[in-house]
Amino acid sequence: MAINDKETKKKEQEYVRQTGSLRERLGRVKGTRWVRFGIVAAIYVGWTIWMGNPWLLLALPLLADIYLTQFIPWGAWKGWKPGIKRTIMSWVDAIVYALVLVYFLFLFVGQNYQIPSSSLEKTLLTGDFLWVNKMVYGPRVPQTPLHFPLAQNTLPVLNCKSYIDQPQLEYHRLKGVRSVERGDIVVFNFPAGDTVALRCPNPDYYTLCYDRGRDAVWSNPEEFGQVVYRPVDRRDNYVKRCLGLPGERLSIRNGVVHIDGKPLPQPENVQFRYVVMTDGTPISDALFDELGVSKDDRNGNGQVYELPLTAAMKSQLEAMPWVKQVALVDDQFLALNNPDYLAYDRMVTYPLGTDLGWTHENYGPIWIPKKGVTIKLHARSLPLYERCIRNYEGNTLEVKDGKIYVNGKQTDTYTFKMDYYWMMGDNRDNSLDSRYWGFVPEDHIVGTPMIVLISFDKDKPFFGGGIRWNRVFKTPNPDKK
Repeated sequence: MAINDKETKKKEQEYVRQTGSLRERLGRVKGTRWVRFGIVAAIYVGWTIWMGNPWLLLALPLLADIYLTQFIPWGAWKGWKPGIKRTIMSWVDAIVYALVLVYFLFLFVGQNYQIPSSSLEKTLLTGDFLWVNKMVYGPRVPQTPLHFPLAQNTLPVLNCKSYIDQPQLEYHRLKGVRSVERGDIVVFNFPAGDTVALRCPNPDYYTLCYDRGRDAVWSNPEEFGQVVYRPVDRRDNYVKRCLGLPGERLSIRNGVVHIDGKPLPQPENVQFRYVVMTDGTPISDALFDELGVSKDDRNGNGQVYELPLTAAMKSQLEAMPWVKQVALVDDQFLALNNPDYLAYDRMVTYPLGTDLGWTHENYGPIWIPKKGVTIKLHARSLPLYERCIRNYEGNTLEVKDGKIYVNGKQTDTYTFKMDYYWMMGDNRDNSLDSRYWGFVPEDHIVGTPMIVLISFDKDKPFFGGGIRWNRVFKTPNPDKK
């Protein structure tokens, strides 16, 4: 009888809690819930001000109902009898809260990022896990808001899209601490990743079509996979060093980057490709480990090696008595030993398929677009900037009878809507960067790495040096003072 009285009283209390006028409901709210609502509301209002969108304040009554009035029975399941249904709902409740928190954290604060390739070695190593700060440059408001927060574009295991294409919002970036600076290591969405052949992501779709032919790529899904389009913020993340800023003129001479005619200092850990000739004595694994050359880069036959080396690594090898020569693999070397590769390099550098005589070692000069600046459009400038005009800034572009039409109107000028940047890897001869796919638009910028969380060496066993403890919590950009 006592048990029934207790259950009846509990049901009566729950009924009273869920009924009554607005004044009666507010009068029954505990002080702690008022405090929680005040904190959440203050954070939400501050976020709304930061977003610059007063329409978001329309959601405040919903927050008030969750914490105070509860006209919608958000927590009704908590009054259920203990059992499988209540257990499931408790898990669903916790997971939803966690996903919402992670969604906002990853969108507006930062996220972790793994270095998948050697393009920035030795500054960043393959296997580094970084914390990328999105607040430095200002976080982007999501252009594809309906997406799973823990996947960039593909759900693991299910191997399907992790986002819904619609709605698509216009690009908008919140106020940050500063803009992108020269020397920053920047995480960005891959500009040439708007179209992807799913079974052949490398090389990028446009280079793949150049090499194999567009018809072959589209007509052979068994080999290349389905061809899909990806929105800006769902494109793969890349990480490179920013060397060119909007409005600057960039050129590369014998591997040295020049800005407006002046050479830039080389990063301390910049690497170039060298041929190393020995007297027949092979380079030992121990020396490779000491130099920091990964197994994937140990190309050689015991007498002749082709290796990526920093200046310090080069000097260390030259000091070995059995090393006969360490020669830079530059354009002159390629012209003598592999002229076909040099000719191919000229054709696949940006702009793709246009032989301007540029190679990855001797490139430009090229002007980097700046927001609000107007340029002349003609036969030479159009290949350099047509991708910016059409793909990144959303215009139609046609050439008829030698005349240029933008959005259906004949013109010989164009004014850029965004700023653009020039990104390159520190491993200069093993980096697919702006020399091959061009400029990075400002709406593709994600953030900058702030710290190395942890680092794994794939060439070593997990419990035998597989964790690079000396990199944990280190700065990912020692060259940037």
